[in-house]
Amino acid sequence: MKKLVLLCLMVVLSNTFYGQETAATTKAKTEAAAKNKKAAAAAKKAATKSKKTAEKATGEAKKAKADAAKTKSDAAKAKKTAKTESVKAQVKKTEAKTVEKSKAVKKDATATKKTAAKKLKETNEKAPKVADKITGEYNGKKVYTGPRGGKYYINSNGNKTYIEN
Repeated sequence: MKKLVLLCLMVVLSNTFYGQETAATTKAKTEAAAKNKKAAAAAKKAATKSKKTAEKATGEAKKAKADAAKTKSDAAKAKKTAKTESVKAQVKKTEAKTVEKSKAVKKDATATKKTAAKKLKETNEKAPKVADKITGEYNGKKVYTGPRGGKYYINSNGNKTYIEN
């Protein structure tokens, strides 16, 4: 912009160094001066417009920057919320698994009680009502004599093992 104004001024000033002035040259000079004034005014308007446009762009850039920062913070909050929700969901899953395991353990416990009760009933049914007598020892274990005369000992599994006479 400054260069254009300086160039125009040089052109105007350079005309004064050449010869005498005539009416045509003075008329040309005044027209050139008027044109220069118009060009300067137009340049001034253009500069003002460009300044305003630059200010608008700067303002919009600041707004965009603020919006981007807000969006970033919102995204961070959403990420944090999602993370806490996923942790809560994992805790619920773990609790559900624990509850299921405890139910399974309870079922197993009741099943073992039932089987234990059945075993007791079976052993009660198999066991004679009359107490057997201890009659000796066999391989370091007590030998019992049953009501019908059979001799046996109780092995490590808790079963009766009969001995041949």
